[in-house]
Amino acid sequence: MKVEVKKLEGTIRELNIAVMGDTVKNKFEDVFARITKDAKVKGFRPGHAPRDIIEKNYASLAHENVLKELIPDTYEEAIKKEGLEVVELPRISDVKLDRNTLSYKASVEVMPEVSVKNYKGLRVEYQKITVGADEVKRHIDSIKESRKAPALSDSFAKELCYPTLADFEKAIETQVFIQKDNAQRQKIENQIIEELSRDLDFKVPGALVERQLQDLLRQAKLDLALKGVPKETIAEDEPRLIKQLEPEAKKQVKVYLILSAVAKKEDIAQDEHMPRKVIEFLLKEANWVEQK
Repeated sequence: MKVEVKKLEGTIRELNIAVMGDTVKNKFEDVFARITKDAKVKGFRPGHAPRDIIEKNYASLAHENVLKELIPDTYEEAIKKEGLEVVELPRISDVKLDRNTLSYKASVEVMPEVSVKNYKGLRVEYQKITVGADEVKRHIDSIKESRKAPALSDSFAKELCYPTLADFEKAIETQVFIQKDNAQRQKIENQIIEELSRDLDFKVPGALVERQLQDLLRQAKLDLALKGVPKETIAEDEPRLIKQLEPEAKKQVKVYLILSAVAKKEDIAQDEHMPRKVIEFLLKEANWVEQK
């Protein structure tokens, strides 16, 4: 099998694939053998019709079956041979087949080459998290007002399933701490991603962006439906939603590809947990600087 790869625009590649000799001949033999076994030819029992009659009556079917079976197999062999990581099904064109040769073109979109460097020791700025008494008081006052409680007391705390007011205050302090910690964690992760992406410029595959855009669009439409927005209104609003969500879809795909590149360098499994594992790795390797 001969394979020539031509680089087109961005992440598009065109493969010129040619298969010759025994591979094609044997496939025709295999297909005709199966056709002969089941063919109904007047005057002959199934499986006993002469080959020349089978070829005359079923040439078109054999040609179709050879293409159906040989193109997928040789395409998979070709991309494996060339080490291409494709992101969508190929567009097949210029197909030519005779009894000895099969040739065709396959246009595909591939993963871009993402060259990540200096991803260890990224600067991360953080602040020591504290929760002041005034913050706890504000949260408790808000709860008190919403429940229209006359005063803060152990009785009030017990209504909320806490033994004493002190226990309730401690629980609120912990809750506020966790909220602050989660917010800072998100901010730090954004720092890491921004720092990692700063000098990386590459073509993001359109097929991946479209796939992510459709996921975001489905979620946006579901959120609107849950808010009671009529189905007709959501449908009318779809073009605006697509325009609004497309930049975010592109950003998410770019981040994913960058994290994937780090994962490959660090032998982190490319599974559904990969993004989280890479973020944790980068945080572990980061240069943490406390803000005063």
